[in-house]
Amino acid sequence: MLNGLWLGFFVVAAVSALAQWLIGGNAGIFAAMVESIFAMAKLSVDVMILLFGTLTLWLGFLRIAEKAGIVDWLAKVLGPLFRHLMPDVPPGHPALGLITLNFAANGLGLDNAATPIGLKAMRALQELNPSKTTASNAQILFLVLNASSLTLMPVTIFMYRAQQGAVDPTLVFLPILLATSASSLVGLLSVAFMQRLRLWDPVVLAYLIPGALLLGGFMTLLAGLSATALASLSSILGNLTLFGLIMVFLLIAAFKKVKVYEAFVEGAKEGFDVAKNLLPYLVAMLCAVGVLRASGALDFGLDGIRHLVQWAGIDSRFVDALPTAMVKPFSGSAARAMLIETMQTQGVDSFPALVAATIQGSTETTFYVLAVYFGSVGIQRARHAVGCALLAELAGVVAAILVCYWFFGAMA
Repeated sequence: MLNGLWLGFFVVAAVSALAQWLIGGNAGIFAAMVESIFAMAKLSVDVMILLFGTLTLWLGFLRIAEKAGIVDWLAKVLGPLFRHLMPDVPPGHPALGLITLNFAANGLGLDNAATPIGLKAMRALQELNPSKTTASNAQILFLVLNASSLTLMPVTIFMYRAQQGAVDPTLVFLPILLATSASSLVGLLSVAFMQRLRLWDPVVLAYLIPGALLLGGFMTLLAGLSATALASLSSILGNLTLFGLIMVFLLIAAFKKVKVYEAFVEGAKEGFDVAKNLLPYLVAMLCAVGVLRASGALDFGLDGIRHLVQWAGIDSRFVDALPTAMVKPFSGSAARAMLIETMQTQGVDSFPALVAATIQGSTETTFYVLAVYFGSVGIQRARHAVGCALLAELAGVVAAILVCYWFFGAMA
């Protein structure tokens, strides 16, 4: 399916460019598309430079955690749950502990830690994959849950709103939590349907129900804090968790007589190799996305949606927030630019800006995640991973719009 999507980006871009040239007389569209290809190729290298350092650092610490037995311990604790959700993964396999760490890092907004942990988990799952070019059921479930992962602290969204002069930067906190919860739930249910997973099994419910209760209690606690207290808690908790995780790895490893420096260097070398293999996949996906954006196809789609919504007699205020939703699956930086542009043109506390902020905080760069995670292990056939991930993405967008109408619909 990735082959078809990649080719489709270029075909749609070509059709859009030809229409603008032949009908609109815009001969410069082709120059813009070619310029975008080279710009995206350069961006791929810039992204890789950042990934080299991050992956090398965190895979070094993860090797220490492995040798200290932390990953194995996490795998045993969650073994009963994953035996039902991922029946192909043996009980106690290191991949289960890495998956747990990845979800925890994503939930706390620790993106720099989540990505290398997730790549390490994907490589561990690949060791169990009988087909080295086709995604396994476990890899698909992990990727979809990762792409739709629940975010408890959308600190970056608060930062963007504060920079643009929002009266209450955390105004979208609860809408984001509700929308991202819907995205995660749809992602899990869609994969469960495709893979015939039994979510009603007592063992699965024994994990999911307490988790839901804890999440609800945490959301209630955060909702009662002021904007200043919430921002302070987010910063302290995020940094403390990150550094605390490193210290736990080091202290437990030292207690078990692990040679921590040698273990770190061993893992860091692996991180360098992983990052090096990602470049071809990033260049391919980012160049295709760049051509699609430069062709004007996204703008054409937005205008079409606006006319359809108005023709149906539905409130069309949310349409001004859709550029963020339309580019988010392809590019996180483009979505951030769209969000800031919406804040500047519509007003930071306007309804479209609030919807755009909620969408930004409750969706994921699906195609980037697909390219990076599957590309790191050489997966070429994604099976139902793309469909389930995009369904979760759509659920996040729809939930964001509905929740914003619920919370802010009375705005003029």
